[in-house]
Amino acid sequence: MRTDDWITRLHDLQRRGEPCVVATLVENQGSTPRDAGSKMLITADQIFYTLGGGNLEFQVTSIAREMLASGAKISRFEHFSLGARLGQCCGGMASVLLEPLGQPQPHVVVYGAGHVGRALVNILSTLPCRITWVDARASEFPVVVDPQITCIVDEEPEGTVAQMPAGSYFMVLTHDHQLDFALSERILKRGDFRYFGLIGSETKRKRFDYRLSGKGISDEQLARMRCPVGLPDVRGKLPAEIAIAIAGEFIAAYGAHSQVVS
Repeated sequence: MRTDDWITRLHDLQRRGEPCVVATLVENQGSTPRDAGSKMLITADQIFYTLGGGNLEFQVTSIAREMLASGAKISRFEHFSLGARLGQCCGGMASVLLEPLGQPQPHVVVYGAGHVGRALVNILSTLPCRITWVDARASEFPVVVDPQITCIVDEEPEGTVAQMPAGSYFMVLTHDHQLDFALSERILKRGDFRYFGLIGSETKRKRFDYRLSGKGISDEQLARMRCPVGLPDVRGKLPAEIAIAIAGEFIAAYGAHSQVVS
């Protein structure tokens, strides 16, 4: 691994707002899979580079992901004996420094790339969050988007709900009521979201409540669906006005969650 390889990868992760742990083999004694100075970058779902594989790498990855899950801000220094207990036969000693970089950012999923969706994503892209933007129409997306935005074109967008990470903030703003309903059902049945907002009127809310109840969605689950979405005091029907109301509600929801975690 060239010295600048991991730096380039780290820069890319930070540009996308994705927290990671840098694991560095700082000291080795005896026989070890890699030399001192070797590095590995660990995110919540990816690994870049290697400390030599085997159970050492498994243990380091487990510790790193515990740090990411807990939002750890302090580095850890761990010692490993590469003997039978660790499942490796090298017989050496390894000391690894684990440095958490980047704070966890909320993951926002926006369904719909119409006027309101575009206005909302423009606002969200100025905030410290990661955005997944989904629509069936490729032509609706801008040619160039910011690094923290992932665009997904899918003719059946409701199928992507299961692919999103737990704790996501869902915002359903499509042009199709049937699609809105299908997305709502899947999001509510997942139940592991932090926020779910659905664009629409009070009448749409009542109709959806009735139909979703028929799909086995409980009153408690329905209460978690924000519809009409957006801060009620921010009035207006222009796409930018609606987007500001939704963004404000998202900021309030994320802020409330952050205070509970703290």
